[in-house]
Amino acid sequence: MHPRPSQGHACTRSSRLGALLLIVVTACGGAAGWETGVFDEGEITVGGETLTVAVADTPEKRARGLMEVEELPESLDGMLFVFEEPRPGAFHMLNTPMPLDVWWFDAEGLLIGSAAMEPCPLEPCVSYGSPAPVKWVLETPSGAHEFDPGEVLSTG
Repeated sequence: MHPRPSQGHACTRSSRLGALLLIVVTACGGAAGWETGVFDEGEITVGGETLTVAVADTPEKRARGLMEVEELPESLDGMLFVFEEPRPGAFHMLNTPMPLDVWWFDAEGLLIGSAAMEPCPLEPCVSYGSPAPVKWVLETPSGAHEFDPGEVLSTG
């Protein structure tokens, strides 16, 4: 799964959360389709629940996302997509074999929406769009977590 380019306005407001993201390079493997060493890992908290996530914080990593990954390594709860500035988000599931839940977080780290995304083996695929500009997007295996709108993402 990877984000699709979208048009949006630049937001000059930056968030303290991005500066607090702790990245730890770790070796992970063993899950079908997962390549060790491609993504850094970090810990985040959403509504009091701590998660270990792969971090997609470059255009290349965001484009790759969880494509071709059949299951996450046991050490990971999901993937966090980090954008330099808030922007409208649009994701699709082309070549992403496992169903995912997507969680949209604004520049303040507030959960502003979510969607259940289904695998798409062939184009055309459904595009899942954010309800407003986002700074962070969290993907987790379908049904693995329940978060309520307004809960806060913390990266430090």
